[in-house]
Amino acid sequence: MPKTGSPGHPRRVRAYAARSQEGTEAFKRGRAINITLWTVQVLLALFFAFEGVAKLLGGLTTVEMFGTIGLGQWFRYLTGFCELAGAVGLLVPRLSGVAALGLVGIMVGATLTNLFLLPGMASVAIMTLLLGIVFGLIAWGRWPQTKALVAALKP
Repeated sequence: MPKTGSPGHPRRVRAYAARSQEGTEAFKRGRAINITLWTVQVLLALFFAFEGVAKLLGGLTTVEMFGTIGLGQWFRYLTGFCELAGAVGLLVPRLSGVAALGLVGIMVGATLTNLFLLPGMASVAIMTLLLGIVFGLIAWGRWPQTKALVAALKP
């Protein structure tokens, strides 16, 4: 019979098998989270690309809404550009976390605007708040990419 400390000892074999199974389960969880994040990112990128282009093209409703906000139409162009840039950034692995952080900021601004500057838009503020939370979760899930990007930019 092998010694207790030897590699072929039954206790060591069982311990190795348990660690191996835990590692496989962690890998599967990590893979599932990654697939979920990418699915959500692609769907939100499509939505925000559409919204950004709509703001840039300036439909009548959008122009009126930004007129009500009172900052001028330049703010509509800026918002549309930032939403479009965020949508593209969500699809670039290295930029996805930073893009999600930027979109959190846009959603905070949209929520406050819907609550305080646009009459009757409080129900939309719930949606923008929820989107902000989802972008926060994406940013959290993509934190390793964000840290790597910041490290690569340091001199």
